[in-house]
Amino acid sequence: MPTAAVAAPMISSVQKLVLYETRARYYLVGSNPAETKYRVLKIDRTEPKDLVIIDDKHVYTQQEVRELLGRLDLGNRTKIGQKGSSGLSRAVSAFGVVGFVRFLEGYYIVLITKRRKMADIGGHAIYKIEDTNMIYIPNDSVRVTHPDEARYLRIFQNVDLSSNFYFSYSYDLSHSLQYNLTVLRMPLETLKTETTQTQQESFDIFEDEGLSTQGGNGVFGICSKPYEKYVWNGKLLEAVKNTVHRDWLLYIIHGFCGQSKLLIYGRPIYVTLIARRSSKFAGTRFLKRGSNCEGDVANEVETEQILYDASVMSFSAGSYSSYVQVRGSVPLYWSQDISTMMPKPPITLDQADPFAHVAALHFDQMLQRFGSPIIILNLVKEREKRKHERILSEELVAAVTYLNQFLPPEHAIIYIPWDMAKYTKSKLCNVLDRLNVIAESVVKKTGFFVNRPDSYCSILRPDEKWNELGGCVVSTGRLQTGVLRTNCVDCLDRTNTAQFMVGKCALAYQLYSLGLIDKPNLQFDTDAVRLFEELYEDHGDTLSLQYGGSQLVHRVKTYRKIAPWTQHSKDIMQTLSRYYSNAFSDADRQDSINLFLGVFKPTEGKPHLWELPTDFYLHHRNTLSLSQTRRSYTYWWTTGVLEHLPLPFDEVTSVENRRKLTVKKFHKHEEEIDIHNEFFRPYELSSFDETFCLAMTNSTRDFMPKNVGIDPSPFTVRKPDETGKSVLGNKSNREETVLQRKTAASAPPPPSEEAVSSSSEDDSGTDKEDEGAVSQRSTPVKVNDTGDNTKITENVVQSTKDVYGVNLSDVPSEDDLSIYTRFVQLGQSQHKQDKSSQQFCSKHHLDKVINLIPISSFSEDNIYEVQPPRADRKSIEIFHAHIQAGRGNMQPLGKDDFLMYREYIRNRYM
Repeated sequence: MPTAAVAAPMISSVQKLVLYETRARYYLVGSNPAETKYRVLKIDRTEPKDLVIIDDKHVYTQQEVRELLGRLDLGNRTKIGQKGSSGLSRAVSAFGVVGFVRFLEGYYIVLITKRRKMADIGGHAIYKIEDTNMIYIPNDSVRVTHPDEARYLRIFQNVDLSSNFYFSYSYDLSHSLQYNLTVLRMPLETLKTETTQTQQESFDIFEDEGLSTQGGNGVFGICSKPYEKYVWNGKLLEAVKNTVHRDWLLYIIHGFCGQSKLLIYGRPIYVTLIARRSSKFAGTRFLKRGSNCEGDVANEVETEQILYDASVMSFSAGSYSSYVQVRGSVPLYWSQDISTMMPKPPITLDQADPFAHVAALHFDQMLQRFGSPIIILNLVKEREKRKHERILSEELVAAVTYLNQFLPPEHAIIYIPWDMAKYTKSKLCNVLDRLNVIAESVVKKTGFFVNRPDSYCSILRPDEKWNELGGCVVSTGRLQTGVLRTNCVDCLDRTNTAQFMVGKCALAYQLYSLGLIDKPNLQFDTDAVRLFEELYEDHGDTLSLQYGGSQLVHRVKTYRKIAPWTQHSKDIMQTLSRYYSNAFSDADRQDSINLFLGVFKPTEGKPHLWELPTDFYLHHRNTLSLSQTRRSYTYWWTTGVLEHLPLPFDEVTSVENRRKLTVKKFHKHEEEIDIHNEFFRPYELSSFDETFCLAMTNSTRDFMPKNVGIDPSPFTVRKPDETGKSVLGNKSNREETVLQRKTAASAPPPPSEEAVSSSSEDDSGTDKEDEGAVSQRSTPVKVNDTGDNTKITENVVQSTKDVYGVNLSDVPSEDDLSIYTRFVQLGQSQHKQDKSSQQFCSKHHLDKVINLIPISSFSEDNIYEVQPPRADRKSIEIFHAHIQAGRGNMQPLGKDDFLMYREYIRNRYM
């Protein structure tokens, strides 16, 4: 069996940027967080329409950068020796480059100027973009103005980059956790081959010392090529990705990211939900339906739930688990005409596709990324008075039946139709019970990912459900093979509830695999499920706002039939908001998305974006040019996919997948692969506010019982009056105020009580709660409504019964007083006696009275003196060496000491 290599993801060394300006050039200076390594980009400002960027690929020290900027400042002054006007001015500080874009004039550069830390996965931070800045590159003296430039600029800026765009300097957000960790466990021989093909990019006087594989100090740094479908700034970086160093390339995703803390008797477990929205065939609700000619469907979102033990911050030593599911429009050529101004426009099949060409392309993509089986959960209506949604079901069944003819039976596409709307109206059926049955069968077929083998207790006490679990079992854990694809018509309300039920079922298996619960089963009305439900509701609201223009109309509480009566009025308002957005604002949003993603490129002499009657031809390339190659109608999958099923083709070791990786050999203390240095930053003065500035969405502290007497386990079923948050949500005015949450789409979530607001330069002004936000502590909150002004007062005086679980009487009882008196007398007598008399007394007089047995590991331990344990030999040697070093007698340095000192010299002076 091939040996697994010691590998780690590469960390970008460009995380702080400063843009300097002269009349002829922009100088973009990027550095690592410790500001010990710098890179410089030179951007020419004399070209009116071309982008000229020079990257010398050299790593500068702090002193070298200061000297370079000083020379530039001196050389660009109008008069030699003049001090009044600087030749080099500082334009803006930033945290990353989104990309470069051009309309009809010159290029713009888009910079991230504010960020917020939203999640943490094994020490790898995930940031949300809070603010950006667009800067025009060419100088005013060479600028060629165009009358339509300002309009294109407004359309481009309609895509709000401060709303649900995320990035990371060290974690590939476009791939799943399973892919990222599988890449790190590639065989050692493979990484050796890849390393020999990678050339050193800069001279390092220590590059050959201590990096031999036999020595064990070498670590392979791996950087994978992002998955283009989920990258939203791919076109913006296209002009420079082959010119600049990879550390300048910062890929962003669009969708949702939320993290909550699950406290299990003090053990921190982080539950993270990441949604990646596809950048292919992206758009708004009624303007993007079905699929394009390349198999990309509308409203395609990959949702991944990640669970890991936050007490161990390491991909190699920690415990990580994930589960992935997908939502997306029905993969057919269909649309809805919104010109009729109807709430539900009729569904139209635009093209006949008897050989399921579009569906074949779509499912081929899924087989490559997820493996088999592909499970389709179709939630559209089956019985209707007027044929509407059923049109899609009939066509989808025909397409899946045709494609399954040519697949091996064990890898066939599984189709599950279920009319969710029909069961919701029925008073006899429980929707969530039926969904739970479907979820159990789905998770058993696909399995889930976990990076550790089954625990010994599960082998000793095997669970019946655990033994039936599917997926792929390997020596290092389990792999998810296949995926659930859920759809309704809009893929919003019904789909989010179905995905929550599948995610809840998978969460139980994930907790069981990490040894946190004794059976893979979770009940409703537990703190863990309520926390997970709120995370999924924020996830659903955000995705619904992006695609449909409003928040969710039907939630999990609606299908549980426990929603309060006030929820119906909210549902009506959300429906009206969605209808208004679809009728009046979706067209402008669609134009902005087309321009941002590079689907439409403004060209002189051709029609403008707002002059196009439709964008159909932009998204369907086969309408503009005839493809020279025709795919087979029977062998509709990509060559090589079937040989590796059920494993996904993208995760197997092959020549094609190796080309997507950049592998480089580092020393184990190098900053580019040391996530400990990246997180704690020991080489710089840091603070708790900066290091632990994570804005948690929720924590189990919000759901824990108000009284201590109740079991604090998050897996205990609770009554509505036992928790800090009500299960019903809207019983009264007070609970309405306490339970209102800010979704991630409308505003960033406020930090929980465990998160500390950041005061650093990059997070200042973004980690503060709104002034009107209401505390969600478990202490009772009293709300008095007086017009527009709402006064909130907290009853901070609580009874001892509520705080400690017992009632403390005013005067101790006689028995307690006598016990306390005897304790004081024993202490006084022991203090007065010397050791000889103490031995005599204890031997002859106190044997029959009382026998004190020490219960601690200390030899002498009482209220007056403590004898500490004896130090071991190793500790004494270290202490003596420290004393000798203070006197000037230095010990000979070992190999590890030399490597650490070398790393310090490199970070400080080189």
